[in-house]
Amino acid sequence: MNTANIRQNFPIFAAQPTFIYLDNAATTHKPSLVIDRIHDFYQHHYATVRRGIYPLAAQATRAYEHVREQVKNFVGAQDNQEIIFTKSTTDGINLVATAFAEPRLQSGDEILISASEHHSNLLPWQQLCVKKGAKLRILPINLRGEWQLNELPNLLSERTKMVAISHISNSLGTINPIETVIQAAHEKGIPVLVDGAQSAAYYPIDVAALDCDFFVFSGHKMFAPSGIGVLYGKAAHLAAMQPYQFGGEMIHSVDFSETVFAAAPAKFEAGTPNIEGAIGLGAAIEYIEQIGKNTIVWHLHQLISYATEKLAPIRNLQIIGNATQKTAIVSFVLNNIHPHDVATFLAEAGIAVRAGHHCTQPVMNFFHIPGTVRASFSIYNTPEEIDQLAEAVRATQRFFGA
Repeated sequence: MNTANIRQNFPIFAAQPTFIYLDNAATTHKPSLVIDRIHDFYQHHYATVRRGIYPLAAQATRAYEHVREQVKNFVGAQDNQEIIFTKSTTDGINLVATAFAEPRLQSGDEILISASEHHSNLLPWQQLCVKKGAKLRILPINLRGEWQLNELPNLLSERTKMVAISHISNSLGTINPIETVIQAAHEKGIPVLVDGAQSAAYYPIDVAALDCDFFVFSGHKMFAPSGIGVLYGKAAHLAAMQPYQFGGEMIHSVDFSETVFAAAPAKFEAGTPNIEGAIGLGAAIEYIEQIGKNTIVWHLHQLISYATEKLAPIRNLQIIGNATQKTAIVSFVLNNIHPHDVATFLAEAGIAVRAGHHCTQPVMNFFHIPGTVRASFSIYNTPEEIDQLAEAVRATQRFFGA
């Protein structure tokens, strides 16, 4: 992959050529294709979607629904009706927790998550268990940041009503063996939600092959705008679920005594949607497919290998999360220097990283640390930037006398 050519697709790097952006697990920058597509939509094609019969509205509706088709193909779904547009990964998880899991959950039932989940895939299930008198069970991790799958048979039972797991850990970079968990859960008839926030942009996704019941991800982590996300759900589940929110454009008929809701996906998309966000998401999918996910995966593998090689030997630096299967995320601590101080020093050197608990406080508690410095890489990052990161870390140590 020609990273120099890739960088030319992103206006942020033309505007700030020395800027080193290593916070891609939080959000990604946007290529010109996405920016221009949204600008063109606003300038020439904007209208609200559905029901409008004038040409501009019909055109906008076709463009919006075309993106649903793109997403269907992007994740390997069977039908457009299985694709729900949401605000974010978090919104999709909350939708499933409220509309699917809650009606099926009774006092004494259990929900299983892993010990490495982002708060967005912890809090909805935790609070649902509190509300319903159920129990949240945890699949533990080891010191490498990998799931302890030997514990799985003891955690799945007839009381388990839902499993919710992340494809990739946002704070450790571990690529989790979700196929194993899905198969084990389905052997007991337990539905599974997969949080694909960190994987959708880079790794091949085939929800039909995975056989997951739900798959969620966000646009802003895959070069699309913020405020747009996707929930994939098996058609039978979506048909049985009641709406999550109520309002316009999600009904079949209404009077003062009764409402008949539309079929999915409309019944889960109340109100005027984020049309321009969906348009941008479609452009982002086109961009990713132009590069090719196999090419992207190879590039990420090269970056994480090189970053580990450069950072691991640094005195008093400890990498947190050393899974055998890992994406291009490296989290580390420097002895006696708070992660926020490290990130501040790196920012002064023009390097953007993330510091803190990364919305995974239980992970930090497990490792007995307040947080980490996280460098997360994407398609526009280079080995030379990793060299500068390593040198800046050494400079940080010299400054603090550590």
